[in-house]
Amino acid sequence: MEEKLMSRKKPSFPVNDRLHKYLEKYNRATTIHVFYDDLLRFSGSIVVYDQNDEDTLWVRCYYSDSERVEIDESLKQVYTILHSDGSDDSLPYLNIDAIDYCTFGNSKPFRIRVRNTLNDSFTYFYVKIADASRIYGLEFEHILSPNRINFLVYKETLIEEHIAGIPGDVFIQEKLPLCNDRAKTQIAKQFVKFNERCTIRLLGDMRSYNYVVIPTHDFDHVEYTIRAIDFDQQCYEGNLKVYRPQFFKENFKMVELVTEKLESSSIEQYRKEERSLLAKRMINAQSRFKELVRCMINDHVSTPKNVKMLRKDLYLFTNDMKFKRAKTMGQILRTALEFVKRNYENVNIKKRRV
Repeated sequence: MEEKLMSRKKPSFPVNDRLHKYLEKYNRATTIHVFYDDLLRFSGSIVVYDQNDEDTLWVRCYYSDSERVEIDESLKQVYTILHSDGSDDSLPYLNIDAIDYCTFGNSKPFRIRVRNTLNDSFTYFYVKIADASRIYGLEFEHILSPNRINFLVYKETLIEEHIAGIPGDVFIQEKLPLCNDRAKTQIAKQFVKFNERCTIRLLGDMRSYNYVVIPTHDFDHVEYTIRAIDFDQQCYEGNLKVYRPQFFKENFKMVELVTEKLESSSIEQYRKEERSLLAKRMINAQSRFKELVRCMINDHVSTPKNVKMLRKDLYLFTNDMKFKRAKTMGQILRTALEFVKRNYENVNIKKRRV
């Protein structure tokens, strides 16, 4: 199914001057002493297996002694810039436990495990190639979703924080069957809202391993949320179905859950809720949102063929003539978001008149 929906490989798009200025203005740009290419110089690696002895598609990298000391110090500095004020005060208490390289997918990231030696707690961050479409995806996530996200860009290198949660594919296989009816209904609701959010903001390829399910204990029950963790497919593909998680076979169990647990009226209610929340976020972050959209309108993060295909699909989906005039993915996204915002404002105007 995915072969028909998606291109075999998405290229990486460079960060242009306009986007770089935006990143500087909003403290996303920085200076670091280690680059993605530096980490590629590992001298050996071993496969990383999970607790069930399954290949995780990550390999643990090893470097020569002379390079490892310099790389470790640079990565600890990156961690303090990402999570603190960048000072050297905490460096003596940090240790780089592991540098893992992913052999799967487009971005081929490095995953860095950092441990605080004072309390033995640890966290991760990722080093990736600075792909403009991924950066747009991260920034739109920060502005338009319920979540905030930290990332940094320096030249051709992207530093991205780790998003904690249970990978969607693991949750569906191992955790979902153990959930009670109330929990399953709540998960179905969250999948509807997640599906709507991805569709509106054109975040594609949300197969189950590209999002996490986050359980939160609340008094006598557990609440669940769903959060994207991969932003590689922001406004690239031409097929509208790529931006609707419900159409990926990996999410079949989630779709089945929605059908089983929710009435049509409830599904529509949750979709409206998500559209309204997204419109409110656009209004509340109007200045930053408009700046980012202007950057994307003047950028090229897809192919002319994909632009033509997506604007046609969206016109047929919404009957909004403005999609026909869109010439870039930025214009398509702006039209999609303004369509949602306009409908939200029209409803509020009618309410005030009543």
